Amino acid sequence: MPKNYTGINIQWPISADIVSGEKTVETRTYPLPDRYKDVEMILIETPGKKGKFKSRITAIIKFTNCINYKDKTEFYKDKSKHLVTEDSEWAWKDKKKYGWEVQIVKKFKEPIPFLQKKGIVYTKNITI
Repeated sequence: MPKNYTGINIQWPISADIVSGEKTVETRTYPLPDRYKDVEMILIETPGKKGKFKSRITAIIKFTNCINYKDKTEFYKDKSKHLVTEDSEWAWKDKKKYGWEVQIVKKFKEPIPFLQKKGIVYTKNITI
């Protein structure tokens, strides 16, 4: 039976690292909104600067916890979970960083083309 989800945009290749299970913490400069904690969401894989494809759905995920990194040292102690290196464009740059612990609920065998207009970060009412 079809179900409605909210989707979250995550650029490739970061999205692929999440789906593979290698990346278990997604980093953002803002905390996980309470309304999305422990809620199943669609991972909308966007091409970013390197991908040669159109946006697509690759998994159903949920964020189970939000980590508030107090400083650069604390942030890089979790490098094995979030995979952000000091030379990355997402590196610590003297601002707040949050880690959203991510759990894979379902991986799709093949990506599903995402044809509807997507929001800047979140997209509401995705039915699959």
